[in-house]
This record gives sequence, C-alpha cells and structure tokens, in this order.
Amino acid sequence: MAARIHIALRNYLVVTAGYWAFTITDGAIRMLVVLYFHQLGYSPFEVAMLFLFYEFFGIVTNLVGGWLGARIGLNRTMHIGMLLQIAALSMLTLPDAWLGVPYVMFAQALSGIAKDLNKMSAKASVKAIAGEGGDTRLFKWVALLTGSKNALKGGGFFVGAGLLQMVGFRGALLVLAAGLGVVLLLTWLMLPSGVGRMKGKPKFTQVFSNTPAINWLSAARFFLFGSRDVWFVVALPVFLADVLHWDFLRVGGFLALWVIGYGLVQAVAPRLIRRLHQGRGPGGDTARLTALMLLAAPAGIALALHGGWDPTRVLIAGLVAFGVLFAINSALHSYLILAYSDADKVAMNVGFYYMANAGGRLAGTVLSGWVYQTQGLEGCLWWSAAFVAMAWLLSLPLPARPASA
Repeated sequence: MAARIHIALRNYLVVTAGYWAFTITDGAIRMLVVLYFHQLGYSPFEVAMLFLFYEFFGIVTNLVGGWLGARIGLNRTMHIGMLLQIAALSMLTLPDAWLGVPYVMFAQALSGIAKDLNKMSAKASVKAIAGEGGDTRLFKWVALLTGSKNALKGGGFFVGAGLLQMVGFRGALLVLAAGLGVVLLLTWLMLPSGVGRMKGKPKFTQVFSNTPAINWLSAARFFLFGSRDVWFVVALPVFLADVLHWDFLRVGGFLALWVIGYGLVQAVAPRLIRRLHQGRGPGGDTARLTALMLLAAPAGIALALHGGWDPTRVLIAGLVAFGVLFAINSALHSYLILAYSDADKVAMNVGFYYMANAGGRLAGTVLSGWVYQTQGLEGCLWWSAAFVAMAWLLSLPLPARPASA
C-alpha cells in the first residue's frame, strides 16, 4: 500500500512539474506578444485579434483531445502539447517582416491547442494517478495542481516581460522553447505509458457525455468562466488605463498579482471548506452555495461604482473578493468533474468539460469588448452577475455527493 502511494505521489509530482513548466511559457508568450506587437505599432484591436484563434481552438482541442487521450494515453497528449508549444514559440522567432496578423494568429492557434492539450492531460491524469486514495486526496491534488497553475501563469507574465527586457523578443522565445524541450524529455522518461488510456478504442461520438451530472457541470462551467472574462479580459485593463490613468506596467503588474493570488487561493481551497465536509470531498450542494456567494461580488462592485464610490478602492477590494470566491468555485468544479467521472472515461469527460470552459472564455472575451464599448464597466459587471446566476441555476441538478465517491 505504501509503495503504491509513493509511486502515485511520484507520478503526480512529475505531471505537476511538467504542467508548471508549460504554464510559465503560456503566461510568458501572452505577455511577449502583447508587449512586442504593441511596440511594433499594432492597434489594440489587432493585438486582441491575435488571441482569437488561441481561444477558439481551445474549444476544438478540448473536444478532440479527451477522445485522443483516451485512445493513446494522457502522457502522449501532454507531450504532443509541449511539442506544439515549442513549435509556436519557434515560429515567432522569424524576422518582423514575416510577422503579419494571419501568421501570428496561426502561431497563437498552435499555442492554444498546445495549452488545452496540456491542461486536459495533466488534470485528467490526476484521476488515474490518485488511484484508491479517495475523494479527499483527489480534491487536494487537483486543487493544488489547478491553483499552482494559475499562480505560475501570473508569474509567467513577469518572466515574459523580464526576458523581453533582458534578451529581446526572439531571445526570450528561444529560452522558453529550450527550457520546455528539456522538461519534455524528462517527463517522457519518467512517466509510465498509457496513463488514462481506455482498454477499448472509444468512438468519437462518446466524447459527448451521457452522464447528466457531467453535462450540467459543464454548462455551469461555461457561465462561470464567462462571468470572469466578460469584465476581466478587456474591460478592466482598458478602464484602468483610460479612466484611472494607470501606466501599462502598473496595469500588467496588478493583473498578474491578481492571477497569482487567485491561483494560491485555488491551491488551498480544500482547507477553506474543510469544516463543511469533514472527511470527504465536496459535492453539488457546495457548488450551489459558493456560486451564490460569488454572485454578490460583481453585483456589489457595480452598485458601488454606480453610487459614486472611489473606483480605485472599489476595484481593488472587489477584485480581491471576486478572486477568492471565483477561485473556490473553480477549484470545486475541477474536483467535481473528476469525481463524477469513471476512471476509464475521465479523459473524454475532462475534454468535454474543458471544451465548455474554453467556450465560456471565448464568449466572455468577445462580450467584454462589446459590452464595455456600449455599456461601460458597470454593464460588464452586471453581465458577470447574470452569468454567475446562470451557473448557479445550472448547478441545481448536481448530485450532493459524487457517485464515484
């Protein structure tokens, strides 16, 4: 028994280390593209368009990636994601004359595919690696993986900006590609083959789950992440720069610190709700309660701004509250998708679930620009509150206790 736990922990740490390394490159390349192409004279709309395919192909990747992982193994899909990220980083090292919008969008599409393949593979692997450790171990491990990822993505913003300043755009890309190549080799040597692979060859139509709990949770996930991005992705940084007159470094640093803090809260989410669930993992009742708590955050910020309160203090305090509650909701969802899944179907279920996640991000990103332009930041916050309310409604059918637990 002790030997099995030791092996499971070792494999979990290898998967987590690979996920960490990839996440740093993901945050860094986003910051590099924004800063460098803004410096080249790209308009804000053109810079935003560079990430359109990044988000869109996340939807496609999660739909196909879970099916692929179930057929060939999650370790292989994770390594394919790393190879695609290395290719995307390398593509951007060409001279500036080659770096037109279509070309960079294609490179970002590869990066988006790579990111979601890697994320799906790492999170689904936790279910297989955790083995018979029960729902408590599963919740702790997936919360730590998810939370540390978000903290490191914020750190990746700093890494990208720092490398850009020290070694330039192309030097930064080469450093990131070389580092990820080393991690790819190490994880390939250390991980067992066939993690998460189904015994039979699943049909592609099986990616659409026939488990009601997974379908309801995926729909709730769509609106949960839409509620964040509808005001965080475009509206908030533009408001901070144009209305509060913050410089780019201050805006970027503030958002990076928020992402890091949000990730840290995700990592300790099991401790925050331990009193509610002694000796077992949470269920649908916890998801409904935390969604209601989250609903108060965007609505409260919107009301405070409408009432003429100091916007700087309102947004800082409101972001802290929103970040803590959103992180707990996200960690709960990440646990429940694994807890609701059978071990041999976890890759496809996680892929389907993160397809909904990517769809919510895409919808939130598009709405963030349109709603801010037509209704301002307050309008974005009310849209955010409406999305959280939808996530709560869609959580009502979730079982109070996962069947697999």
